[in-house]
Amino acid sequence: MKRSAIVSGTALKILRFARSLWIRVALISVLALLASGLAMTFETILPEALRQRFGTDAVMPVLKILASGMLAVSTFSLNVMVTAHHAAAAQATPRAHRILLNDTVTHTALATFIGAFVYSLCSIILVQAGLHAEGSAVILMGMTVLVVVLVILAMMRWIEHLSDLGSMDATLRKTDEEARASLMTTRQSPALTATPLTGDTVIPPDAKPLPAPRSGYIQVMNLPHIDDCLPGEAARIWLITPPGTFVLKGQTVGHVAGLDEGQIEQVQAGLTIGEFRTFEQDATYGLLVLSEIASRALSPGINDPGTAIDVVARQERLLWEWGTTPPNDDAPAYSRIFVTEVSPESLVEFAFAGVARDGAGHLEVQRRVLHALDALREAGNDRLARAARDWAKHTFDYGQSALAIDWERERMKETYQKAFGASASP
Repeated sequence: MKRSAIVSGTALKILRFARSLWIRVALISVLALLASGLAMTFETILPEALRQRFGTDAVMPVLKILASGMLAVSTFSLNVMVTAHHAAAAQATPRAHRILLNDTVTHTALATFIGAFVYSLCSIILVQAGLHAEGSAVILMGMTVLVVVLVILAMMRWIEHLSDLGSMDATLRKTDEEARASLMTTRQSPALTATPLTGDTVIPPDAKPLPAPRSGYIQVMNLPHIDDCLPGEAARIWLITPPGTFVLKGQTVGHVAGLDEGQIEQVQAGLTIGEFRTFEQDATYGLLVLSEIASRALSPGINDPGTAIDVVARQERLLWEWGTTPPNDDAPAYSRIFVTEVSPESLVEFAFAGVARDGAGHLEVQRRVLHALDALREAGNDRLARAARDWAKHTFDYGQSALAIDWERERMKETYQKAFGASASP
């Protein structure tokens, strides 16, 4: 699954708007009005025999069955969705609930059921009010058959989807997909296709601070809009706060040069700041959610080290793919904008810090973490390899302090030394 790191403000609004459940409901519901309009248009074109064959007495029973049936199915489906989301939040992490809210299969099924109910109800009202043209029953029956077909297809897909909705496997799979998409954007679009902001980047001392327009998490940096705000070639923007960071209103999130106060306000409008972290440009968020699932599984109330080991395997695969994928070496698309790149050190920390700490008392979990970190040293990324070695030492320290039995500590030490060399012994 590919995702572009360059997100414009308009595209972001359209994307989030399209994910709204009521949009799909409205699209199906509008078929009731469409049927009435088509009936008026094609009333004189339809053959007389066909118009006489279908009357309102033929279509009304179908509409009533559809209305009553879809009301019950919609209520049941909504209850199933809410229950599944609450179960995922309780078993995995509360962040999983917001991931599942973007489940297109669930949205499509619910929208079809609710839309079919609204369609049939509106059609009944239009017929009873006498607003349908004479002979419109043919068109209305055709639309009703179309809605019934959509309902049947949605119901078949929904039944198949219910088999793992809200399960741990489904939650892990969905989170894994989101994490992978976010990580790969950092290889396809390093620094969001802007100029990387590194330790060697010099910010002029006369550069003006760029304050955050509101408090919250930086979700998206709209670089096309920000680039349009730069008045000339000498203008520069240094965005020192990466997406996913929580900022306070007025806090400095960057620096600008060659911009007046009005242009700085326009740049601020290019920063989408919200209540929650999102996946669009935040490469570390998916790793953090997976780590939280592992930590929840290792809590005394759940005590499921198997899930934690599964998460470690997923984190290992994600970081391996990230490390072995060659970065995009194209010239920056926005050379006057400097953006902080995601660092391998932060990726490894977000992936393994939680499970190394919370799984310190589980020998099987700690050994799996060490094996994963050992494998990541061979990914061909020097910084990733150093970060893996550092967190292997932290993991070893956690285990030595938490493991209660001498032979477990000895096994942990053997695994650590075998992976990282005899000289790695503390």
